[in-house]
Amino acid sequence: MSDRLGLPSAVSIALGGMIGGGIFSVLGVVAKLAGARTWLAFVVAGVVALCAGYSYTALNAVSGRTGGSVTFVQRYTDNTTVAGMVGWTLLFGYVGSMAMYAYAFGEYTVGVLGLRDVLGALARPLVSALAVAGFVALNRMGARATGTAENALVAAKMLVLLGFGVLAAVYGSAHGGLDYGVGGSLGTAPVVAAAVSFVAFQGWQLLFYDRSSIADPDTTIPRAVYVAIPVAVLTYVLVGVTTTSLLTPAQIAQYGEVALAKAAEPVLGSLGYGVISVAAVVSTGSAINATLFSAAHFANGMTDEDILPDRIADHADGDGVPQRTVLLLGIVTLGLTVYGTLDGITALASFAFLVVFGAMSAIAFTERGRDSVSGVPPLVGALGALVLLPLLCYHLAAHEPRTFGFVVLTLAAVFVVELSYFERTRLARAAKRAEDRF
Repeated sequence: MSDRLGLPSAVSIALGGMIGGGIFSVLGVVAKLAGARTWLAFVVAGVVALCAGYSYTALNAVSGRTGGSVTFVQRYTDNTTVAGMVGWTLLFGYVGSMAMYAYAFGEYTVGVLGLRDVLGALARPLVSALAVAGFVALNRMGARATGTAENALVAAKMLVLLGFGVLAAVYGSAHGGLDYGVGGSLGTAPVVAAAVSFVAFQGWQLLFYDRSSIADPDTTIPRAVYVAIPVAVLTYVLVGVTTTSLLTPAQIAQYGEVALAKAAEPVLGSLGYGVISVAAVVSTGSAINATLFSAAHFANGMTDEDILPDRIADHADGDGVPQRTVLLLGIVTLGLTVYGTLDGITALASFAFLVVFGAMSAIAFTERGRDSVSGVPPLVGALGALVLLPLLCYHLAAHEPRTFGFVVLTLAAVFVVELSYFERTRLARAAKRAEDRF
């Protein structure tokens, strides 16, 4: 009997990468921006993500070879520098995602255990740092959830979220009704919120890097993507509508990262807060673990094409875990989650995924008409990313200048390092010529 993962496990992995940490991490941030139209922000982001998923699948089909973002860029542009910069950007997006999960892990853990009364402002950063360190240690020991365990974990998270959503919808309908934000002018807030929330729809693309573990990947992966993203959207919509209906804008701003747990209190009292908080801790923890494992293997694979320095990656141990890579990713994640703000981390990660997913959609659009590849989804994906990116930047610059400065400086530093590495030979020659002249 094959040990490779079937469709249910593939869907679980994709859902785990999105719902596992996304809803608990970004809901408060998105709700502060979009209010009762939070559900619309998730729909917009989900449509762009689904079009990107189609684009990944189409590029695999027309090329007749397997691969992910870096492989596609290298294949269709024949430019190692561009492919490498896309790979580095995607890797930094994964680091931002892990930092975001660790931030939420810390907030919910501190709330459940009452640690803020003991440790004060140090409580959240300390717990987040310990979480990252703990999962780095687990990965270095080769610990990873099996397909069966991942199925059970995702099923439990979905049960909690959908159970809360249904109960909250019934409660809200009986106490004043649910607010869908259909009145008044639409404005740009939901679209801006969609840009900020985009990180909540990453994770499904990791299936393309784990093809060897999936049975009949050419069929299973597309099906898993087309099931997982709509299910994630529907879950986010349900939870978004009920949360913004049960909490006032002032309460959402006050509770921030733990708004989802606070929304459960009117329905189930302190039990609701506890259940959601525990689910959040488990979900964000598993998301850190799974993303760290996959990102480490992704980084390790980039060394094969000289996209990352050999010193960063290493040979995996007997359990397939690249020890040095896991450690380095953990260090960067720890620094980001301790010193960054949740808004800044979320925006940084969303920016990275919008760039990469938009690029993949644009490449897929150039292949329209081949092997029945439709040009509509890639076009929607590329244009969606093209619209969301500047809106994200404008919002941060206008309303959160400190966060915008954090994002710009971080991305600029990454860009300089990337360019210096990929153009190192040319830069060395230029330096040699300059030295010879003098």
